[in-house]
Amino acid sequence: MEQNLLKEGLLLNEEGDLNEAGYAFSLVKEYRRNDIKARGIRIKEWDYYYIGDHKKAIALTIDDNSYMDLCTVSIFDYENNTYVEKMALHPFSFGKRNLPASSAVGNTQYVDKTVDLHFDHEEGRRHIYGSMKEVEKGKDFQVDLYLEETCPKSMVIATPFLKKKHFYYNQKINNMCAYGYFIYDGKRYEFSKEDACAVLDWGRGVWTRKNTWYWSSLNDVQEGHHIGFNLGYGFGDTSKASENMLFYDEEAYKLDDVTFHIPQDEKGNDLYEQDWTFTSEKGDIALTFHPLIVRKGGANVLIINSRQRQVFGLFNGTIVAQGKTFEIKNLLGFAEKVYNKW
Repeated sequence: MEQNLLKEGLLLNEEGDLNEAGYAFSLVKEYRRNDIKARGIRIKEWDYYYIGDHKKAIALTIDDNSYMDLCTVSIFDYENNTYVEKMALHPFSFGKRNLPASSAVGNTQYVDKTVDLHFDHEEGRRHIYGSMKEVEKGKDFQVDLYLEETCPKSMVIATPFLKKKHFYYNQKINNMCAYGYFIYDGKRYEFSKEDACAVLDWGRGVWTRKNTWYWSSLNDVQEGHHIGFNLGYGFGDTSKASENMLFYDEEAYKLDDVTFHIPQDEKGNDLYEQDWTFTSEKGDIALTFHPLIVRKGGANVLIINSRQRQVFGLFNGTIVAQGKTFEIKNLLGFAEKVYNKW
């Protein structure tokens, strides 16, 4: 695959198509919602944070899908391999959540009768704070923590779809260190810089009606080093670039292709609870993935048909980048397969 490194400039041209497709290590393209020429109902914008260590984790989403917005709080317990979550949503948002045009500036918030959640920038850090009432009956959630970037590089991709005026502009910031706390059901859980890591999935774009994508993210500390990756495929025309990257301390390494191998039964149904493998054509990616928690999400209501399986577990194996072999030993990450008709 020929990889195209993006240059600085506007993301979209006057027709609402990408000026350039490819990848970068930072948000070199300027996204402006007003430059979009497709129907407003097709615009998708979201900020997703996952923060965790090897005992517990949380995932927080603020999302504006035009025909609805949503806020999701998920809490993961790796000592018992369980999770709980709750979603708040409102119809016909059409950009009213005012998600920022860049991940580097601006604040994101979701406030209603049950949720008061904020993703703010403060003095070079990200401040995540707020609350959600009754994630489970009688069990409230509160959070107050900070995230600091450990690597100056991130994964950025600008991907067109075959349909004109449709595109996906995405940034993943891996290996952020996290510190602070969350409270659930009256119990306080602390995150420490030494072993708590976070990733931001920042997405802006115009999506086609039906899509299936695969995404995997690792963010962990191994022998005192921050190590992580972003692997994925399945949506849009990725002929100019993939979104595959390895992160190690302050360096990022571009990777080409990847394939997720999910076990199946005799009828072709995915067996998410069984061990997966990850490979590449060059052989530079050779990973096994042992699931611990299978998060099942989705809906089939009116115009929405969504099937989501986000699996959290342990990775082992190797990734070779620029002649170096990076070993991954029992590190915690996640992988997902998502079908959306949205």
